Amino acid sequence: MDGSMMAEGKPPVNTGSTARIPDGFPGERMRVLPRPLVAKARATPPTASVLVTDAGFFPHAAHHGRSRAAADETIVIHCVAGRGLCRVGTRTFRVGPHQVLVIPAGVGHRYEADDDDPWTIWWAHVTGTAIGPLVSALHADEAPVFDVAEPTRVSGLLDTILRRMETDEGLRSLVAAGGAAWHLLSVLVADRRAPSRGRADPIAEVQDYLRQNLAEHIGVDQLAAMAGFSVSHFSALFRKASGFGALEYQTRLRMSLARQLLDTTDRTVTSIARQVGYSDPMYFSRQFRRIHHLSPTQYRTRSGSDAADSASDPDRAGRLSR
Repeated sequence: MDGSMMAEGKPPVNTGSTARIPDGFPGERMRVLPRPLVAKARATPPTASVLVTDAGFFPHAAHHGRSRAAADETIVIHCVAGRGLCRVGTRTFRVGPHQVLVIPAGVGHRYEADDDDPWTIWWAHVTGTAIGPLVSALHADEAPVFDVAEPTRVSGLLDTILRRMETDEGLRSLVAAGGAAWHLLSVLVADRRAPSRGRADPIAEVQDYLRQNLAEHIGVDQLAAMAGFSVSHFSALFRKASGFGALEYQTRLRMSLARQLLDTTDRTVTSIARQVGYSDPMYFSRQFRRIHHLSPTQYRTRSGSDAADSASDPDRAGRLSR
C-alpha cells in the first residue's frame, strides 16, 4: 500500500526517548561532498542538472535520527531491513522493509530508526535543475513513503551512487553518480505509477545485479542487505537457488565473459582481466585455471586450434557443435 501513515488502532513504531545520532554506525559507508564543491557543481554544467551531494549505507543503525527545518536537497532513503518513521509537518509515516522514503527539498522533517528493530538503509541527497519534475511525479509531498517493486534494483542503484562517490570528487565521478541518481528516481516514478504487484524474487534480483555489475567488488553482507535478509539466510537461499555461493557465482559469471572475450577478440589477458573485475592478471589467471583447468593463454590456443581443425574437417565441426 502506498504511504504508511499511522492510523488509530495500529501499533506505533517504538521510538522511546533515546538520544538520536546522525552517523557513526559499525560497518557504515558514507561520502559527503565539501560544501564549496557543492556550490561550484550546482552552478556548472553538467552537474547543475543532477548532483548527488551525500550518500551512504547504514547497517542496523541503532538510535539513528535526523531533524531538519528544511533540507537543500531531496533526500532518498531505502529501508532494506528493520523499521523507522518519518514526521513531516503534522503527519507521521512508518517506514518498513522494502520501502522508500522521499523527502522533497525545502520540506521540514524528522526521521529516526525504531528502537526495537532499527533500520538498515541506503540513502542519498540529490539536487539539480532536473530533479524537481521527477520528485513532483512521485507525489512525495503527499505521501513520502511507498513500496517498491524491485527493492534490490533500488539498493543496487544507491550502491552504484555511493561507489562512484567513493572513487574521488572529480567531475567524472560526480557525473556518473548523478546519472545513477537520475536512473534511481526514474525507476521510483515508474514503480509508483505501476499497478500494485507482489515483490519480485530477491535472489533473482541479486543475480541480475551481479550480471550487470561484473567488474564491481561487493561483499556478501551488502548483497544480503540489498535483498533484505540476514547474511546467513541470504547465503542459504542464494546457494539453494544457484548451486553456488554469491561470490563464486560472480566469479563464474566473470569467467564466462572472459571465455567469450578470449574466443572473439585478440585483446591481451591483462585487458580482459580488467574488464571482468581483476586488477591483478595473475590472480585472474589462477581463478580461470581453477574453473577451466587451463590458463587463459592455453584456453585461447586450444580454442584457436579447434577452430582451425573444424575449418579443415567439416565432420569435426559438426561434432563440436553438438
